[in-house]
Amino acid sequence: MEITMSFSQDMDDAYAKLIRRMNPPRVVIDNESYKNATVIQVDSANKLGILLEVVQVLTDLNLIITKAYISSDGGWFMDVFNVTDQDGNKIKDEGILDYIQKSLGPDSWFMSPMRRSVGVKPSMDHTSIELTGSDRPGLLSEVSAVLTNLKCNVVNAEVWTHNTRAAAVMQVTDEETGAAITDPERLSTIKRLLFYVLKGSNKSREATTVVSHGVTHTERRLHQLMFADRDYERADDEAVDERQRPNVNVVNWYDRDYSVVTIRSKDRPKLLFDTVCTLTDMQYVVFHGHVDAEGPEAYQEYCIRHVDGSPVKSDAERQRLIQCVEAAIERRVSEGLKLELCTTDRVGLLSDVTRIFRENSLTVTRAEVTTRSGKAVNTFYCA
Repeated sequence: MEITMSFSQDMDDAYAKLIRRMNPPRVVIDNESYKNATVIQVDSANKLGILLEVVQVLTDLNLIITKAYISSDGGWFMDVFNVTDQDGNKIKDEGILDYIQKSLGPDSWFMSPMRRSVGVKPSMDHTSIELTGSDRPGLLSEVSAVLTNLKCNVVNAEVWTHNTRAAAVMQVTDEETGAAITDPERLSTIKRLLFYVLKGSNKSREATTVVSHGVTHTERRLHQLMFADRDYERADDEAVDERQRPNVNVVNWYDRDYSVVTIRSKDRPKLLFDTVCTLTDMQYVVFHGHVDAEGPEAYQEYCIRHVDGSPVKSDAERQRLIQCVEAAIERRVSEGLKLELCTTDRVGLLSDVTRIFRENSLTVTRAEVTTRSGKAVNTFYCA
């Protein structure tokens, strides 16, 4: 008699959940070992994307990661992070330490990934708009003017530009009700008119507009939008300032069947988050890693494989990986003038401010717009 056994995807998922229950995540926070840094160690059963989730929690709290050691070989994940606050001090705030424990410890398995993001909660209070298209002077002013004419108030927004492309995630409300916009016909009009603005006269590259009530992690989504829009592609004749370009190298470690990615670049906040986002989006898994960002230059090293278990297979794949990591680092780099505006919020404020920029020949390369308790706090990077 022959006996055969088969395992379904549901059985695999159930087994993975059982392993997680038997081995819940453990977070150890050490404020004694180092004079100028808090050490956070995270141990858990391994799963795809867990490194990005951990880094996202820390960066959402505006913590600075000065060192990191990553190990996720086999079925276990262990990371150690040295972190400080924005002023270079240890983390002493009990509220922040408690949040880290809840977001990364045993309770985190009962939270959705979105609930692990600071300030991101499911809400029907606003409508989300995602935009990608060709960048040009005055684009943000034109988008803002269209939204104002359509009786939409921009309550939160983040805009990135890189390599002639632009992407934005905006949260808007109805001017009259202050709530989300739900009328399908009106949403269709908003989507159509914004598409026309983004498309402009450029016929060679597509533009996209998406309107929804979904909840998203803004910076995570901007990386996904720009990666999908292929902002990493450069024209062969495009001039590149090699002094400003990050140094990214990829080699294969044949005796261990890994590819090793090394990155040297000027340090800045959220650098680790940006590189891990892109490796995740490109379907690479980090098995081992080391990050040192204690000086003006940051060094990152990752041993990676594709999710199918293979290292980098060709020179074309290697070059694409290098281009994408470079783009991830460059998207958040803003040279030029930084302008901060804090004032009472009102409908049309963003449109008025960006119109002044346009009339004075200033191009917005990056923008962060937030509204809290009736106050608008806006940051613009202009060239």
